[in-house]
Amino acid sequence: MKVLLCEDIEKLGWYGDVVEVSEGYARNYLLPKRIATVPTEQKIKAMADEKAKRAEHRNFEYEKVQKAAAAVEGAEAVIAAKANEQGHLFGSVSQKEIAENLRGQGYEIADNVVHFDEHIKEVGEYTIKLKFAANVTAKVKVTVVAEGQSAQTDGSEGQTNAE
Repeated sequence: MKVLLCEDIEKLGWYGDVVEVSEGYARNYLLPKRIATVPTEQKIKAMADEKAKRAEHRNFEYEKVQKAAAAVEGAEAVIAAKANEQGHLFGSVSQKEIAENLRGQGYEIADNVVHFDEHIKEVGEYTIKLKFAANVTAKVKVTVVAEGQSAQTDGSEGQTNAE
């Protein structure tokens, strides 16, 4: 069944697009929630101006995200956390802590941009991926040190990558 989208839906389409979806999805979800409507020439023409404005805005935001990713690429964040003598942290380093550290250095980073597979639970250096958009990423170096120590460690502990 073809529907006209009234909102942007990730992995389906943008506002004003006519897309093919299953009848059940259209009748049970998209149409009752007014996320989509039955396409007619009149409705498509009425949405054309707004669709163009939204596409222009998406392009502007995409360029902004690309600039932010290029600026932060290769940056380094040093995070001090409580740890025992063996280098194991009492807790873990979160995405929020990394984002706050980078924001403190002047980068425009949202908390949800920072991605890593496993929690950082040991002192050491890590390469962390920042995912700004579907195909816009950057990598930063995160050095976790025990509170009271400097960032200049011998480098033999916790040499793993959390990508």
